[in-house]
Amino acid sequence: MSTHSPEFSNADVKVLERKECHRRFLRIDLLTLQHRRFEGGWVGPVVRELMIRRPAVGVLLYDPTRDEIVLVKQFRVGVLNEKDSPWLLELVAGMIEEGESEESVARRESEEEANLRPTELERICEYYCSPGTTNEKITLYCGKVDASTAGGIYGLDNEHEDIEVVTMSYAEAVAGLDNGLIDNAITIVALQWLMLNKDRLLESWR
Repeated sequence: MSTHSPEFSNADVKVLERKECHRRFLRIDLLTLQHRRFEGGWVGPVVRELMIRRPAVGVLLYDPTRDEIVLVKQFRVGVLNEKDSPWLLELVAGMIEEGESEESVARRESEEEANLRPTELERICEYYCSPGTTNEKITLYCGKVDASTAGGIYGLDNEHEDIEVVTMSYAEAVAGLDNGLIDNAITIVALQWLMLNKDRLLESWR
């Protein structure tokens, strides 16, 4: 175990009260809790709101033959008042349903959102999106695809999805990290991983 691993555990948190205060598209719980201090004693009681989300999977679709990235463009309410356009370039992604594996979600979402079927999947990492406010955890994969036929509009009507498939060169995608074209965490993390692992990935997919 790393010397930087947390010295505290769940046993060092006292949840005094927890209640559900909202459930619609999102579920929000209200917690009253205490936790231990690094210098001894306890913090709190403090009240925290926690957004409850199922774990999700994101897939960076990459064509190693054409050296192209396939992303999706869709409306995101979270940036409605933050920038000129609330349509973002992102990875194919979706939440894990009961009984599904992470890899099966990666393949399902690739077909539903981009009409592409990965022939290889390489696990990238898992991370917590914003652990100060939500329990949401995302697992990332890189998926090998043939981008020659990529394009079109997809998504599920019953989920109000309206998704445009976008293909760009690897170089253009990397440039998008610097010029602000790509500005969401899930896509940034995956593309930076590809920048670090591209040579090894090409060798393993050869």
